[in-house]
Amino acid sequence: MQATELLTVSEEIITEMPCCIKSDVPLVHRKNNTDKTLINVRGTIIGGDKIIVMAGPCAVESMDQIMATADAVKKEGAAFLRGGAYKPRTSPYSFQGLGIQGLKILAEGRKRCGLPIVTEVVDPQLVDVVSSYADILQVGARNMQNFALLKAVGKCKKPVLLKRGLMSTIQEFLNAAEYILSEGNPNVILCERGIRTFETATRNTLDISAIPILKQQTHLPVFVDPSHATGVRELIIPVSRAAIAAGADGIIVEVHPNPGQALSDGPQSLDLQEFSNFMHSLRPIVFAMDRTL
Repeated sequence: MQATELLTVSEEIITEMPCCIKSDVPLVHRKNNTDKTLINVRGTIIGGDKIIVMAGPCAVESMDQIMATADAVKKEGAAFLRGGAYKPRTSPYSFQGLGIQGLKILAEGRKRCGLPIVTEVVDPQLVDVVSSYADILQVGARNMQNFALLKAVGKCKKPVLLKRGLMSTIQEFLNAAEYILSEGNPNVILCERGIRTFETATRNTLDISAIPILKQQTHLPVFVDPSHATGVRELIIPVSRAAIAAGADGIIVEVHPNPGQALSDGPQSLDLQEFSNFMHSLRPIVFAMDRTL
């Protein structure tokens, strides 16, 4: 079967799926917005034919770490540099991030490699300062229903990468996105990052079916985070390939020069050579879906 035929079959499957999302999200729902949303960030289009890869460490730790990562991910074809300056951690004793210093380091990484940066904002009071550095604001899974934060990033004009909550339904996920759009910000990227189930073989359970459901029911770009979905670096490649085959518009993945020394999420981070292998592994699937990388 040719690549174009595969794409046609995929589109037909999505088109024929039954409606499962309530229409009380009028700004998010495809029913009222038939044109898919394309988000232009410094000349890079999110939501188009190109599969977008956002790559970098879970947490910004040092200038050397970010510079080494920035050089490597840019060389292999990543479109964005990611990294956390503020870290909402389960334990109060875990590394909480470098804060404003982390943002400054990310900005230096952008200056060096030319890649736009994606970083998390965890508090409504930090939206202004984070948006002064970031090209895309990330709202993490733990803050998906932090409604004050959703309203604040909705008032900000920077694009928002919204991650699905740990135990949230798709309907709840889209209601969170509706909060952002209702405040005037149309540039929202939905990110499936796995949900909490009874399964313990992986950190979370990737809801692969959420990808075609979101693509059918909304006009917003859909990303997948295989790092948090699995928690296991060896599973990142197969899960990412499956996500692209299911229709995802991009991947956000954790990359660290030395995962064994990472201050957070080392076991689910790729090292620089593994990231190179990761990018090469995606190309056949991207081609089969008649897209580019």
